[in-house]
Amino acid sequence: MMILLTYDVNTETASGKKRLRKVARICLNYGIRVQNSVFECSLDASQLVTFRAEILNAIDATKDSVRIYNLGNEYKKKIEHYGTKVTPDQEGSLLL
Repeated sequence: MMILLTYDVNTETASGKKRLRKVARICLNYGIRVQNSVFECSLDASQLVTFRAEILNAIDATKDSVRIYNLGNEYKKKIEHYGTKVTPDQEGSLLL
């Protein structure tokens, strides 16, 4: 299933800046950055549970905000993209 995750981490303090880096790093482990604080992640149900737990453990819920949108398996019909920065196909081959 395709997950869209957005976050807003309060960076007014050094600990906030550290949380921001940690949240971004976690997101990069699971998906592709499509905008500064927006990630598309192709996950199965168990990966989503782990991903959500890691993110919620990394943020300060009194200062930060995270939104997770489940676009499901038929996500290609739900996404429209215009302009630059085309996102690679997450279901295609990945060369390292």
